[in-house]
Amino acid sequence: MTMNTEQLLLGTTANLYVLRFSRFGVYLGSGTDRNFEVLLPNNQVSDSLEKGDKIDVFLYKDSEDRLIATTAVPYLQMGEVAALKVKDITNIGAFLDWGLAKDLFLPFKEQTARVRMGDTVLVTLYIDKSERLCATMKIYDYLSCESPYKKGDKVHGRIYEITDSFGCFVAVDDEFSALIPHNEMTRELKVGEEVDARVKEVTEEGKLTLSLQEKVKVQMGMDADRIYSRLEEAGGYLPFHDKTSPEIIKREFQISKAAFKRAIGRLMKQKKIQIKEDGIHRL
Repeated sequence: MTMNTEQLLLGTTANLYVLRFSRFGVYLGSGTDRNFEVLLPNNQVSDSLEKGDKIDVFLYKDSEDRLIATTAVPYLQMGEVAALKVKDITNIGAFLDWGLAKDLFLPFKEQTARVRMGDTVLVTLYIDKSERLCATMKIYDYLSCESPYKKGDKVHGRIYEITDSFGCFVAVDDEFSALIPHNEMTRELKVGEEVDARVKEVTEEGKLTLSLQEKVKVQMGMDADRIYSRLEEAGGYLPFHDKTSPEIIKREFQISKAAFKRAIGRLMKQKKIQIKEDGIHRL
């Protein structure tokens, strides 16, 4: 289906010609489509603007769903991903601050998790069935697989979706596609949360596999220190051992059962602890 000029330009910045002046503002055109014109309201018109001049404007829909131009620069345009703040919650969805007078609508069905007032969420733009600009948190297809990062690098990202099948989907630098698999989710995570992680692998497609833990030897020392500190705080005894369930270990220490066993193994080698049937005892 062929798109008209309005459909092509909606949600983008366009360089348009001044066609004519009116009491409402200035009407702009593309110079190629005689049937297309859009209003730039008076409060956006500079005194120096003249007929025939070209001007950069962003095109969106006003509160009455009419195409309108603005010289303001929004935080987000079509094809981009940006972190926007939730300004309001209604019975049909949320509204986001994107730098324009009219807030951006984020429908419930486009939320990967329910958002709250004040949350910052990663979104991209789409045009709904009524030809209005809306936001969606389903940004997987809009993230780049051409990151500059390699295995072992430290990265910072934002979680935008969590699934039972794969784990936590992360946008590194709010731009690059990444995943924290289930076996690397050592603590409870939530959509919108910012995380610091280590690149565990770069896939053939260029996507990043992340770990919240350091390399095994480094992590082992950190885990051992944390368990020993907990042991001292508890007066020298903890009711956990190698038969304690993985779920309890993860809940209590935010590490896997395997990491727990490595850590207590190090503490035993250092002759700091002793494991008995009832748990860990300080030596």
